[in-house]
Amino acid sequence: MPEHVHLLVSKPRRGAPSIVIQVLKQRVSRKLRRRRRVPSAQLRLHFEKEDDALPVRFWQRRFYDFNVWSPQKKVEKLHYMQMNPLKRKLMGHPKDWPWSSFSFYSKQTHGLIRIDPVH
Repeated sequence: MPEHVHLLVSKPRRGAPSIVIQVLKQRVSRKLRRRRRVPSAQLRLHFEKEDDALPVRFWQRRFYDFNVWSPQKKVEKLHYMQMNPLKRKLMGHPKDWPWSSFSFYSKQTHGLIRIDPVH
């Protein structure tokens, strides 16, 4: 999505999910700061400042989690995530959203990101 990300992650072998998200946010932020090229249209996003004296914020301070306990709930959440761009009228089909896991689950082909299957 242009202004948010959905992730379906399993419990890490070590540590807590909050540490995993913290590390993910740090790594993405560092890579984006190092990049000096012109971003693609997908990455040309407007980020709001909390205050003019503060730098532009890429990540929200907190993430919102939801525990998924059953296989049915995993499927429900994957479907929600894959249909989100359609609900927002960003694409005509989930396969057309480059950040989606739809192509992986339907054709076993990777898009822009590597998908670890959720069983």
